Parts: sequence; C-alpha cells; structure tokens
Amino acid sequence: MYTASQKRKENIAEYLLYMWQIEDMIRANGLDIDKIRSSIIDQYDLPADKKKELEEWYESLIDMMRREGVEKSGHLQLNKNTVIQLDDLHRQLMADPKFVNYQAQFYHTLPFIVELRARQGNEKLGEIETCFAALYGTLLMRLQGKEISSETQSAMNQITKFIALLAHYFKLDQEDKLWNDDQK
Repeated sequence: MYTASQKRKENIAEYLLYMWQIEDMIRANGLDIDKIRSSIIDQYDLPADKKKELEEWYESLIDMMRREGVEKSGHLQLNKNTVIQLDDLHRQLMADPKFVNYQAQFYHTLPFIVELRARQGNEKLGEIETCFAALYGTLLMRLQGKEISSETQSAMNQITKFIALLAHYFKLDQEDKLWNDDQK
C-alpha cells in the first residue's frame, strides 16, 4: 500500500509492474488474508496501526479480485485503467508532431512488440500492454533465476527505454506540465 502509493506518484510503470506482482502474491497465498498476514504483512517493521491499514488494503484487493473474477489470472480493473490511461497518452503523443523523440522510440520498439505478439499469439493486446507483459515476464524470469537470452535482453532494453519515456511523460501530464512547449 505504502510502496504502491509512492510508486504511483513517482513512476507509473514501476507502479503497474508492482501491482501486477501484488496480484500474483495474493494468488500465491490463495487469496487468504491469514497467509498474507504471516508471509507478507508481518515481515514489515511497522506499528500496529500501519500493519492494520496494510492488512485492510490487502483485504480490499482480495475482495476486488473475487468480485472481478481474477482470482486465477488477469488484472484488476484499477490496473487495467492504468494501462488505458497510458495507452491514451501514447496515442496523444503519437499524434502530436512535437513529440518526435517519443515517436522515434516507439518506432524503434515496434518490431519487438510485433515479434512478442506473434510469439504470444495474442494480437488483441495493445502495444503498451504488450510492453508491460514483456517487462513483467522478464521480471518473473529474473526472480525465478531463469536465464535471459541476449536477444531477449536487447529487446527488453529497448522496451524499457520506451516505457520509461512514456512514464516520464505520464508524470509530466499528471503534474499539468506535459503540454508546455519546453517539455517536448
């Protein structure tokens, strides 16, 4: 909760990846608040009232996951909404000739996106969600100690640069600073 809130303010990309990880941690604990308390919440050195807030946050996420039918897979609507916001901003940036650096980064990234979609067999995912799915998959591979090929690492480096630029522009947009002429 505290980490998510901070990440949301500072870097929307890190926030989204973090929230996807939280969803998976909740699933790994069987959507059981007692297991989450012992394996996650109790590991934090927090005062009792802060631990209670954290527990309530996890309980609310569990409730949302059940209501939205994402107990086994998928993402909470609040996380889908973040992807939608990023996708909307992406379209605005692509349509504005003043953001040529962003557009160039996207076109450098596009071949990797096309390849990822073909490999995953999921043409329905948008470009931005495809990038996040690739970043999250790579994060999981690292956490599991799996080897990442140099080809995959090269693709992830480009996707990371592109998503970092999108996250930067998102932050500026949230601060009402994006559309100033000096930000392009």
